[in-house]
Amino acid sequence: MELLRSAPNAVRDVSADGRRVWRVSCGDVVNRDRCLTVLVEKDTVVLVGPPGETAVLTTGQLGQLRTALKEAAEQAER
Repeated sequence: MELLRSAPNAVRDVSADGRRVWRVSCGDVVNRDRCLTVLVEKDTVVLVGPPGETAVLTTGQLGQLRTALKEAAEQAER
């Protein structure tokens, strides 16, 4: 796994089929650790939240999510 340079706590990984996957730490409404996953499926960006949960993000985590979504959108446009 490689850390994103512009979002130091978001983790970027590559799936078995070569797709990039970003994981952004977040919490839920009762402050448990969760994560949001961003991936590219052909020419679309998929945002997967914690199952049955609400994602609560700090300002820093929101910046990481913004960076991951921007990079995923750029990849989807290729």
